[in-house]
Order: sequence, then C-alpha cells, then structure tokens
Amino acid sequence: MSAQIVPAQAGPSGEKIRSDLVVRYEPGAGPLELELTSKVGYLYGAAIEAAVHRVAGALGATTGTLMIEDFGALEWVILARMETCLRRAGFEGPPVLPEPAPNAGAARERGRLRRSRLYVPGNQPKLMLSAGLYGADGIILDLEDSVPPSEKDAARILVRNALVAMDFGSSERMVRINQGEPGAADLEAIAPHNVHTVLIPKVERPGQVEDTAARLRGLTTDPPFLMPILESPLGIRNAFEIAAADPSVVALTLGLEDLSAELGAPRTAEAWESFLARQTTVYAARAAGVQPIASVFSDVRDEAGLEAYVRRERSLGFDGIGCIHPRQIPVVHRAMAPSEAELAKAQRIVAAAREARERGLGTVAVGSKMVDPPVVAQAERTVRLAIAAGMPTPDDVTRQA
Repeated sequence: MSAQIVPAQAGPSGEKIRSDLVVRYEPGAGPLELELTSKVGYLYGAAIEAAVHRVAGALGATTGTLMIEDFGALEWVILARMETCLRRAGFEGPPVLPEPAPNAGAARERGRLRRSRLYVPGNQPKLMLSAGLYGADGIILDLEDSVPPSEKDAARILVRNALVAMDFGSSERMVRINQGEPGAADLEAIAPHNVHTVLIPKVERPGQVEDTAARLRGLTTDPPFLMPILESPLGIRNAFEIAAADPSVVALTLGLEDLSAELGAPRTAEAWESFLARQTTVYAARAAGVQPIASVFSDVRDEAGLEAYVRRERSLGFDGIGCIHPRQIPVVHRAMAPSEAELAKAQRIVAAAREARERGLGTVAVGSKMVDPPVVAQAERTVRLAIAAGMPTPDDVTRQA
C-alpha cells in the first residue's frame, strides 16, 4: 500500500447518469464504512456491497469511508469504478476482474469481414453495454481520442473489465490504444483478456508497429492482431513498410481528420484533398497482404452522404469503413454489398475454382479465360459479402466461399 492515502473519486458527474456508478473515498482512522445510495438497492444492494468489499479487500482499503451513488451499474462497471477510485486514493493491489462472459473466449480470425467497425468511448459504460447488439463487424473500445486525459486511467480499467464481461455478440473485439507510455499501460491491461485486434494510432514508422508487436508478445502467449492507423503525411509516405512491419498486422486504416489538419486542407465532400493518401493506403495494404480500411464518415445524420461515401471508398478498393454511431452500420453493410452482376460473376469464378480443384487442375478457367488465384480470392470474398448481406447464393457456392 502507498505511504500516503488521499481523498479520491471515480465515475461520471452531471445529470442523467445511467448504467454507471460514482464512488468517493475519504480517508479515516476507523474501520471502513460504506454509504450506498441506489434506486435498485432493495434488489441488488447486497450484490453491490459484495462487489465493493471485494475490491476494497484486494487493494487493502480497511479504513475510511466509501460513498457510492449507483445508477444501475453492472458488476464489471462497479468493480472498475471502485478500483479506479481506490488506486487514485493511493491503494495498491492486483486487478479485480469480473466473471467472464460466455463468449469471452471467442476466437479471432485473421481474414474475417471488417466492413464496419463501431467506435465506442472507453469511459462510457452506458454506450458500451449495447454495442454488441448492432451487428457491427467490429467493436472498437476507444482509449484514445474519445477519452479526456484525466480519465485515461479509469477508461483503461473499464475496457479491461469489458473485455472480460461484456457481450460483444458476433463482433470482433477491438481496442484503440494511446500513444507512448499511456499506450504501453493500455497494452499491459488489455493483452491478457482476448482482445482480437489492437488499433495503433498515428503510426509514422514501421518501428512503432514492431515495438507494439514485441511488447504484446512479451505480455501474452496469444497476442492480438494489429491495425496501424495512418494520420500524417509521413505515415502515408511509409505506408507499405508499416503494413508489412509484422505478421500480426491484419489491416491498415486512415485517420483523415488529423491527416487533413496536417495537410492544411479541410475535408470536402469530393475528398480530392485525400485522394492520394487513400489510394496509397489501398495499394500499400494490398501489397502487404492485409485489408485496407477507410476512415470514418463524421456526419451521422447524412445517410445518403454516408452511402455515397462507402460506395466511393469501396470503388477505390477499401474493405470497410469506420462508424461513429450505430445507425451508420446498416447503411455501411448495404453499400458494401456487391451488385447482382458482381455476385453472378463471382459465383461463376468460385464454381469454376471448385471444379478445377475437384479435377486436380492447377488452373481455373471461366469460359475461354484463365483466372489467376487473386481473382479467385476476390470472388470468394465477394460471395462472403453477399452472404453477410443476406443476398441469395447457391448452397454449393456458399460452402466454397
């Protein structure tokens, strides 16, 4: 335990708090006292108290007063807010983890579809709790831009607990970390808890990817995939080297807000100011054998603009788009789906590839044309996109893709 114990607080402030907890600690010489206020205390008061005492015991808090206002927080949130408060007060001890969710051990998949990834602030449990219901291909618990500096420590513990206890549904379990030493602390907290993919912000040199990969290999025997984010002219200049820096890289993406600011070119609807950066990202990703993922569309009310944006980025070769609101997800999935003509062509190629394999042939022919392996791989991906979008496909082609 630290030599000096001080007053501390954790949890949100203001009105309309929900699915969260506010914890205050005041040092004192007497035995630890608990003052609990909760609208659901008559139902869950005993469970809340048990969670509070569990954290206090682990961190050695035996004296003073804990004042708790509960607004319907789940256990993993209670544990996280308690741990944050007591660590801020100066107590030390091991992490206090919640019970794992049934799908906490969901397997990661390198080549999975990443049409949509939903950013969720890592310091707001009320937004995290329902994230798995929206059907995004990936959920990004964000520890970087959406979290103020004063709340980085709290968000880190919340995200760690969410990885253990939150239901991600069928979505990929993703976390965007901070830069520098805060990022190293993020990795130490989340690495053991089955994060599928780590997003590395503001990558400019391959060494940043190599360092992150090496650190993760030192923290867990089953390290996550990596997705570097290019957000500067230097990052774009080194795009291929970054994408190819380590075998754990599965995708390469862009952060156009920061990039546009560094270019001194405001983002426009036509996006000519970022055309070279976007095309460079696609070429670099494809050359390195990883997925190119486009930046977010920031106007959540403009669904027509979003659909046009997705179709444009898909035409450049991007495999997916970032989302900042759940309402964007179905629009993205619809716009990423192949046309009927694209699907029909892909089905012919997949069927021809299956026939060639069954006959032991080393080449694939569709009509009078020979088809190379990259074309077959793209056709299989097109069929997968169609299946994910609910488009009808023959059973034999579906099994092949």
